[in-house]
Amino acid sequence: MYSQLYFDYNATTPCTAEVIDAMLPFFKDHFGNPSSSHHPYGWLARSAVEDARTAIAEILNIEANELIFTSGATESINTILKGVVRKNKGRRNHIITSRAEHKAVLDTCAFLEIDGVEVTYLNVNSEGLICMDEFSEALRPETVLVSVMYANNETGVIQPLEEISKLTRANGSLLFSDTTQALGKVDVSEVLDLVDFACFSGHKVYAPKGIGLIYAKNNSNYDALPGFIQGGGQQKGQRGGTINTPLIVGLAKAITQASEILEEESLRLQTLRDRLDKGLSGIELAVSNNRGTNRLPNTSHFSFPYVDGASLLTALGRKIAVSNGSASNTASVAPSHVLISMGIERSLAYASIRLSIGRFTTEAEIDMAIEIISTTVADQRKNNIMWERR
Repeated sequence: MYSQLYFDYNATTPCTAEVIDAMLPFFKDHFGNPSSSHHPYGWLARSAVEDARTAIAEILNIEANELIFTSGATESINTILKGVVRKNKGRRNHIITSRAEHKAVLDTCAFLEIDGVEVTYLNVNSEGLICMDEFSEALRPETVLVSVMYANNETGVIQPLEEISKLTRANGSLLFSDTTQALGKVDVSEVLDLVDFACFSGHKVYAPKGIGLIYAKNNSNYDALPGFIQGGGQQKGQRGGTINTPLIVGLAKAITQASEILEEESLRLQTLRDRLDKGLSGIELAVSNNRGTNRLPNTSHFSFPYVDGASLLTALGRKIAVSNGSASNTASVAPSHVLISMGIERSLAYASIRLSIGRFTTEAEIDMAIEIISTTVADQRKNNIMWERR
């Protein structure tokens, strides 16, 4: 086992024992293909998938036919953005998003620009929130889709989706929100009332990697999105490929578990996060990049002037698992594009870390993390002549 403390729950979470137990029979005994309609092996697998779909829909307060299983949030984002553009080709060809979105959105938008789609990238303020006046001005008749994440994966900052939704709907445009980080931490059912599309990823909520969801409003005729992957006609033609029964069962179990403890766990996480914030704020010149804003209960983000970012991560990595931004940006230690979009000085963005706690984080671990980070930052600064000359 690892000896480090784990403070990177926004990157991924471990499967719970209950999730693993729920999946195991479908790897061995109940291994049938849900698309095999002529024998009990297929019937049982299909029943398990549909039971999982129904359970998730009930928790999210939506219709079961509004859910499409995918391999994860990145596939879901590609399916939604490219699908909406394709469905509206020749009519409306403009997308609005923000500069602080996950790279899965930004890279997909850049890909669509090559094909002639117009994309407006909104600025965010120093708190990471969209500038609403700029958003209102960016809307135009040809705007087909607005893509704004609900909770930022790096800072945890929550966008004002209710206001964004009102303006988007008044313009006759569609609204997509990447809700990947919010599931299991806050109640997302109200968010789904505000949007036309949303996405989720299992491994952020104590389910396995390789399974995710699309929420597509008004999908009773299975035409809210065109199929992104062809071949086999699974999921009413909206997502081809053999349906992954074990992972879907595991995802349903994980979402069920999260919903059962949501209120008390959110409060517990917020209490621990506030303790962490208070401790790290005691480090000389420490800068909180999300304190005081409406954000996820588990996410803290700090910058430490006069510290080399790469050296800090390397030194911390021996004792505590943290990150300098999104885990999707490979092993990059470049300044976070989210922090840069917030107007944070490049050198300060480079010397930043994200700490995200989860279900298995304890108060004792919070105190240990504060001590480790405080000591490591002090040690790093000893080697910086500018620290001595400040």
